[in-house]
Amino acid sequence: MKYKELDSAIVEVIQSKLHEIEKKQNVKILYAVESGSRAWGFASPDSDYDVRFVYVRPMEHYLSLEEQPDFIEWELNEILDINGWDLSKTLQHVYKSNATVFEWSNSPIIYTSIPEWEQVRQVSEKYFSCKSAMYHYYATAKKNFYEYLQEEKVLYKKYFYVLRPILACKWIEKEQVPPPVLFSDLEKAVLEDKLKESVEQLRNKKIQMTEAEKGEQIESINTYILQNLAELKEKLEIKKEDRKREWEPLNQVFRNCLTSLWK
Repeated sequence: MKYKELDSAIVEVIQSKLHEIEKKQNVKILYAVESGSRAWGFASPDSDYDVRFVYVRPMEHYLSLEEQPDFIEWELNEILDINGWDLSKTLQHVYKSNATVFEWSNSPIIYTSIPEWEQVRQVSEKYFSCKSAMYHYYATAKKNFYEYLQEEKVLYKKYFYVLRPILACKWIEKEQVPPPVLFSDLEKAVLEDKLKESVEQLRNKKIQMTEAEKGEQIESINTYILQNLAELKEKLEIKKEDRKREWEPLNQVFRNCLTSLWK
């Protein structure tokens, strides 16, 4: 479990909450991780904890004719944001190559993981689509840039919400696999040298600022963002479709988890 940099007290609280969810919801949690800015490596002093988990219910739940909820929203306050997806929902998103699932799977902060999750992870890797993931990250970068970085004073955390997906696209284009979650890993691998000093200065300012604090626009970074958004748009328009169109491996791992966990 890779949460050594987190406060031990909050880790205990989070794990207690996960046990509480299992007991009160009658589910078994396969996997629980940190998502968002803490997992990305650029949290503010007052950032909350974005806990995401994947769970499975007893067999009979999936045999009901009634439409069933496939997510659990457990807690949302200034400190904790805890919610999770049913394994069935998770695997449906794997089939679509939803980047969110791969983000969770690669999180550097893992609160719990059982052997059955490893089966899910191994199968999921085969469904990663470079085109789908790059579209996701491109859209995320574009949306955050035009919504949050157009005023004279901007939220510095939003720069990372734009830069990270741009670097994720560069990683995918180069490596053809899901990108690392930590911003520092992406920065080392694919950020151009000419921008590294500006980004390092930005990070040093950001980690000392609260979530709501703003600063002046950074021209060099804005120019870099606009250039890369334009380039990515052109590349995606001609990129070939590469999604895997096969359900059975996902169906099989779903059945395996059910029978293994609810004997």
